[in-house]
Amino acid sequence: MPRRREVPERIVVPDPKYNSRLVSKFIKSVMRDGKKSVAESILYDAFDIIEKKVNEAPLKIFEQAVENVRPLIEVKSRRVGGSTYQVPTEIRPSRRTALAIRWVIGFARKRSEKGMSRKLAGELLDAANKRGASVKKREDTHKMAEANKAFAHFRW
Repeated sequence: MPRRREVPERIVVPDPKYNSRLVSKFIKSVMRDGKKSVAESILYDAFDIIEKKVNEAPLKIFEQAVENVRPLIEVKSRRVGGSTYQVPTEIRPSRRTALAIRWVIGFARKRSEKGMSRKLAGELLDAANKRGASVKKREDTHKMAEANKAFAHFRW
């Protein structure tokens, strides 16, 4: 967190195939070692797999999946008088999206299917249907915030 000035938010260029900023952010999160074309092919292959399985627009399912994973509140550690409290705080929209993308990709990498595009397609389909590990992570985050609602007055 900078002391001097507010950091301007970077403008994300939409991806060439679907003309979506969200897809572009997702590609950049999937990318490893600067290999953007590999990340693009992984995501677009996952979209093809989704289209074959569901016979719907893959972009719609992708946006629904990210929306279902997006958390509303989280807990932050706050030290007050020698003890640490888990204080529930609301999340700003850009961080909500970033967390959702991070969780979907992280849990997709842990799946047992063969090939990253299949793993990603499976996780996106599960998230769109409100099941799977990434949606469970969101529910756990909300439950933790709900359990620590008593410490909300320590919010800063």
